[in-house]
Amino acid sequence: MSSALFVVSEEGYWAEECIEPLTTLEAADVDVTIATPSGSPPVVDERSLEPEAAGGEERAAELREIDETHPKLNDPEPIATVDADGYDAVVFPGGHGTVWDVNQDRHARQLLLDAVAGDEGVALVVCHAAGILGFTREADGTPLVESRSVTGFPNEWEEGIVDEHDLMPDGRKLPYWVEDEVVLAGADWDAELDADTSVTVDGDLITARGPESSADAAATLLDDL
Repeated sequence: MSSALFVVSEEGYWAEECIEPLTTLEAADVDVTIATPSGSPPVVDERSLEPEAAGGEERAAELREIDETHPKLNDPEPIATVDADGYDAVVFPGGHGTVWDVNQDRHARQLLLDAVAGDEGVALVVCHAAGILGFTREADGTPLVESRSVTGFPNEWEEGIVDEHDLMPDGRKLPYWVEDEVVLAGADWDAELDADTSVTVDGDLITARGPESSADAAATLLDDL
């Protein structure tokens, strides 16, 4: 049986970007483990459960129910206690919350490094979680994402969310923009803004642009597994 580790934000994960891959893999009998930075249950971004964002009232209700009742989402492991070598894939769901915790967490970065090391593992990084690519370095200091083709949450979309002082609708200050950090790390960034969905595969690294790409990303990862 294949296995996957999900590294989910405690500061606000986007429901579709976590739950779509989670349920897709579980339906295919992939054994899933959930981990968060501290081991506390991940917190869903309430904006992602609004009917307009979720794709209708029925889907919003389904996502909320899974968030509230899924046994592993509500009883995660601390990321410091898990090892990527024990899993066939490591998944980093998106959501603005990742910019405050997962993306700059040293244990999360190590999980990403280990997931793409060698020939066996694979990593899926979705939306704002792509920011982790801007902070992850190999042992010699080389950015993990240098010269890799990736997609992720684009600046053009961020402009429509934060104000002129980079404040979020909830008042939190956005500390960095994902696209900027990943490009500075040397990635070949293309969010494919003219396409309905955007999933990029570069070796053992799969990246997805945002919630509308979650199903394609899940299918891509499942094919790899």
